[in-house]
Amino acid sequence: MRDMARRERGVAGTAGKVGQGGCADQFIMPVQDERAAGAELLPLSLSSHASAATGRSWSGFSCWQSVISTQVRRNGTRSILQRHRSRCSCRSVTSMTRLLLVAAVVLAMACDVSAAAKLDAATVNNAQFDDSDAKGVSATVLKAQILLDRARFSPGLIDGRAAENFAKAVQAFQAANGLPAYGKLTRETWDRLAAASPSPVLETYELTRKDVRGPFTRRIPARMERMARLRRLGYHNAAEKIAERFHVSQQLLQRLNPGVGFRKAGQKVLVPAVTRGDPPAGVTDVEVDKGARQLRVRDPSGKVLAVYPASIGSQEKPAPSGQAEVKRVVHNPTYHYDPDFAFKGVRTKRPFTIAAGPNNPVGSVWIDLSIESYGIHGTPDPSKIGKTFSHGCIRLTNWDAEDLASEVHEGTKVIFTGEPVGSITQGSP
Repeated sequence: MRDMARRERGVAGTAGKVGQGGCADQFIMPVQDERAAGAELLPLSLSSHASAATGRSWSGFSCWQSVISTQVRRNGTRSILQRHRSRCSCRSVTSMTRLLLVAAVVLAMACDVSAAAKLDAATVNNAQFDDSDAKGVSATVLKAQILLDRARFSPGLIDGRAAENFAKAVQAFQAANGLPAYGKLTRETWDRLAAASPSPVLETYELTRKDVRGPFTRRIPARMERMARLRRLGYHNAAEKIAERFHVSQQLLQRLNPGVGFRKAGQKVLVPAVTRGDPPAGVTDVEVDKGARQLRVRDPSGKVLAVYPASIGSQEKPAPSGQAEVKRVVHNPTYHYDPDFAFKGVRTKRPFTIAAGPNNPVGSVWIDLSIESYGIHGTPDPSKIGKTFSHGCIRLTNWDAEDLASEVHEGTKVIFTGEPVGSITQGSP
C-alpha cells in the first residue's frame, strides 16, 4: 500500500523540492455537439426543413439541394434560371441568419461593456444589499466577495459572480457567525460583513518597476517534460501578477481598468482591497472536508478562524483519511517527477525537475504532511479551485495556500473528513 501511494502521488524531496504525483488536477469540460448546437440557433422552420430533406444539420448547400430535388419531382426539368433563384433564395436566408447571429453577439458585447462601465470605485464601494438573482458580474456580489476574502472566508478567485465558491463562502461565514447557513446572501449576512470591515473594497494601486519588469515567463508549454526545460515558471505577464496579488480574475481586473495595458510603472489601477491582516493566533488544527471541498482552520474550542475552497482528491485517487500533521512549509518549491507516476501524456521514462515559480504545478508554496508524499499546495490556475478534483493532494489558490502557511506550524494537526463526491473523469464535478 505504501509503494502504491508513492507511485501515485510521489515523494516529498529535500527543502525547496517536492515530488507530488497527486498534484495534477484533471479538468474536463463537457463536449458539446457542434452540429446540435448550431441547429438550436436556427429558426425551427429552417432546421426542420433541412433535417427532413437531407438528414443533416442545416447549411446553405443542403437547403439548396433539397429545393432543387423538390422542383424536379413536382415539375420535371426546370430552367437553369429557376434553379439559380432557388439557390439564391436559400443563400439569402443563410445570410440573414448569420446577420442575426452577428447582431446578437454585438448586442451581448454591448451589454457587457455597459455593465463593465458601471464597475467603477464609487459604484462598487457604495453598493447596497440586493437579494435579486445576479446575472453576470454584479457590484453587490463583488463587494461581498472582497469582504468575505478579508474575513478569511475565501471565495477563491474574485470575479463578481454568484457561483458555487461564493455560495460556499457565504454559508461558511453564516455558520461561523451563528446565522442561518443557507449559502445565500441575506440582509443580516450583508450587514455583518459590512460592519466587520467598513473600509472601501476597491482601492487605487500604483504599478511599480518590479511589477512591470518581471521577470516573466511568456510561454509555458503544456507538457510537463517540456516545462522542465524552463529556468523558472513565472507569471506570464504583469496583468497576471497583479491579478494574483489582489485575488482577482484577469477578466475582472481588465473590466475595472479598461484600456490599461499593465506595462508602465507609475500607472494607477483599480484593484480589490484584500488585505487580511495578521494571521489568527491559536490555530490547533486544519479540517480537510473532502465532500464540501473546503479547508477549515480552527482554534482549540473548535471555532472556525478561516475557510478556503480546495480541490481535494477524487473517488479514483482519494485524499488520505484520518489524521496527519504538518511537517514543514516550503516556499517557492520545485517539482520532481518520477517515471513511476506514469502520468498520462508524459512520455519520458526519466525523472525530471520543474523549476520553481507561481506557475509551477504545485504553485508558490508546499505544506508537507506527515503522510508520505501528501501535501497542501498552491496552483498555477486559480480559476479551477473547488471546481476540479485532484489526484490525491489538497490544492488551493496560491494566495490561500500562502495564507494557510502563515497560520500553521510544525505539528499542526490536519484532520480529513467526508468523502469526495466526484470523479476526476467527470466533466462537471
